[in-house]
Amino acid sequence: MASWVKSLIRISTFEVETLQKRLAEVATRRTHVEMKISTLDAELALEIARAAQEPAFSFDLTAYKKGWAQRREQCVSELELIAHEEAGIRDSLNGAFEELKKFEHVAETTRLSKVAAELKRESAAMDEAALRLRFAG
Repeated sequence: MASWVKSLIRISTFEVETLQKRLAEVATRRTHVEMKISTLDAELALEIARAAQEPAFSFDLTAYKKGWAQRREQCVSELELIAHEEAGIRDSLNGAFEELKKFEHVAETTRLSKVAAELKRESAAMDEAALRLRFAG
């Protein structure tokens, strides 16, 4: 296999690995934001339950709900951005995989061509040897 093909495969493999790491990082960030949203929802439920038990807390509940809505909206917006980033990375990763497979295909085709040429040479040498034996004897 030509060294340039090996180099292209190494570069493509590195690109695929880099994109996989980025995708994993984005997935981790997405999970953290989803957990934050779940935590906010659980805290709101807790505050509503507390306000139902203690009438003094019910006065603060309206302000708490406004703050909760703002924080939750920020998290949802961040989650949407992460989803777009994740989709872009997935597209890039698919493209990188396709490129890697092309280079691997070129390498395999080159290898098979060399094997076929070697088999042809061996077959020609065997034919020549058989002809020599036939005419010599």
